[in-house]
Amino acid sequence: MRPWPLLPAILALSACFEDEPETIRLSGETMGTTYNVIAIGTGLDEDALADAVADRLQQVNATMSNWDPDSEVSRFSTTDSTAPQNISAEFAEVMQVAGEVHEKSGGAFDVTLGPLIELWGFGPREPGDPVPSDAEIAAALAEVGQARLIELDAQGGTLTKSEPGVGINLSAIAKGYGIDAVAGILRDAGVEDYMVEIGGDLVTLGENDKGDPWQIGIEVPEPGARAIQMIIPVSGKGMATSGDYRNFFERDGVRYSHILNPVTGRPVTHRTTSVTVLAESAMLADAWATALLALGAEAGLDVAERHDIAAYFISRDVTGDENSYITRQSGAFDAALAQD
Repeated sequence: MRPWPLLPAILALSACFEDEPETIRLSGETMGTTYNVIAIGTGLDEDALADAVADRLQQVNATMSNWDPDSEVSRFSTTDSTAPQNISAEFAEVMQVAGEVHEKSGGAFDVTLGPLIELWGFGPREPGDPVPSDAEIAAALAEVGQARLIELDAQGGTLTKSEPGVGINLSAIAKGYGIDAVAGILRDAGVEDYMVEIGGDLVTLGENDKGDPWQIGIEVPEPGARAIQMIIPVSGKGMATSGDYRNFFERDGVRYSHILNPVTGRPVTHRTTSVTVLAESAMLADAWATALLALGAEAGLDVAERHDIAAYFISRDVTGDENSYITRQSGAFDAALAQD
């Protein structure tokens, strides 16, 4: 028997293997934490994709990092000028979203919290006394108030501060923006199935390597634990969780959360310990998770229902021990899970 008729079948089989999707995994450090990228597709150039992701994250840091004294946001914060400052389109986009969340949350989300963040020891500076005095809190509050102290002209591309000492801290929204920026790099490369995660917040598109929606866990809010409260399918959405159980300190038996109340200038005292948000972008999820945690489950759920935000609240049960929890979720959260 002549062997050549087998050749087309061999070539066809080879072509099938060539078209088999491959999974690329990228990881590194950024924004004071780590990032992980999973991209699934055909004909992907891993080295080119890794370089593009790293470059994009570097650009975001150069614009929005409060830890980099030469970043755009740091330069704005340290200038004493109250004249309009020209800002990049990226900075303007983030500030516009920050303004919308600030307004809809009744001021619970506020990018001018920097003086309070540093005063309470949750910023770049080490605290002298971890519990500030009333006078110190009052002085810091004078430089806090996003709607009152900051004016954005999105069309003109300028940002203005009304007082020389006003600064901007984007730690509750820039990470989400960075996630979305990396996702944009993947889409430009033709990737239709991916997950981008930075510091626990993420965005997904399409399916995982098993052909299923991405399965994402929500942690039980216990310090030092990595237990899972629930696993949810997430596809085509951003997801972020804000919690008080990792970044806090205790003094004289009192627990002080890094989530600050912009009105009182003090850490929140309600029993809500974790809020997870699903949104159309990681940036929105990041900002809203912070805002709703600042509000707490009672007020936060009202805001979530009013603005159709998919939110899941975990609170310490007042009738139980420290590790006993009750959960609540918005109608939009139920609907988002039903869609997946």
